[in-house]
Amino acid sequence: MEFTAGGRLEVRLTASDVGKRVSVRRLTEGSSPGAKFTDTVGVLTSWTDGVLLITKRGGEQVRIPESSLVAGKVVPAAPARRRGPAASYEELARAAARAWQPVESERLGDWELRAASGFTRRANSVLPLGDPGLPLDEALARVRAWYERRGLPAYIQTATGAEGTQELLCAELEEREWVREVSAEMWVGGLAPVADGADPGDGVELTREPGEAWLGRYQRKGAREVALKVLTSGPSVWFATVPGEGGEPDAIGRCVVDGRWAGFAAVEVAPSRRRQGLASTVMTALSRRALEEGASAAWLQVEADNEGARALYARLGFAAHHAYHHYRAPEPDPDPAGH
Repeated sequence: MEFTAGGRLEVRLTASDVGKRVSVRRLTEGSSPGAKFTDTVGVLTSWTDGVLLITKRGGEQVRIPESSLVAGKVVPAAPARRRGPAASYEELARAAARAWQPVESERLGDWELRAASGFTRRANSVLPLGDPGLPLDEALARVRAWYERRGLPAYIQTATGAEGTQELLCAELEEREWVREVSAEMWVGGLAPVADGADPGDGVELTREPGEAWLGRYQRKGAREVALKVLTSGPSVWFATVPGEGGEPDAIGRCVVDGRWAGFAAVEVAPSRRRQGLASTVMTALSRRALEEGASAAWLQVEADNEGARALYARLGFAAHHAYHHYRAPEPDPDPAGH
């Protein structure tokens, strides 16, 4: 990491750079000058009271006393991915939203408030793509009231790590004690390499509706009518089932085709049949159908601790595009007067 200008280390940052992607070098705690340095790259989300707050790609926030700075500068946005399809954060966020639609939604400026009786956070959270048209505190109060009327906790889905993501909003939410409960990643890849897997033959059944067997294998449970509405939402939805003994599927999967994009979800394999290539088989069958409908690129969402899934998707040519997070509103003060 290069910070020198004419052979000298310089701090070329000010508070006016909040919101920009920066790279800083600082002394580690307890080190003397020239001893040990730590480098941090991310979005400068605040600089107040002598402390810089930098949000890294995965959403981790780093607080850095300005007294420890050795060097710092604004750096270009993260370089374009060198493999796989090019895509903006907003394009992917909108594609993912169309593929997992709520039962009820309402606009608040450029924000979309979504509800589906609590079935999954994605369908029961705010998608804040732009300005709510109100001061933030007023917008958050409107959000909380909207979900409270439906008997649901208020969640806001944000993203970090790509151009146009919401590091500043994440910092504002954390300052207001909203709690980040869940983080995962959006991965993208070319569709053809997935379709080039071993021919699934007749071993995978593709349907437009999830049958009883498919629903029995699916891990996420919820009100049946609501779950079906969410699962079958999307421009062109396909469900894959690998039949097993006793009527229970050995594997399942879901794919939504939307223009050039194919979005994969619910790829699940029976515990006794794992590590036998069934997840790849399901994705190959769904990919071939998506190619027939004109798709060329693919996306999926994967949790950071799901090592098996991450290894599979990496082998299929997928790579992380950005991280996304769900922030939950803090519990209301039962006695705001402090009595």
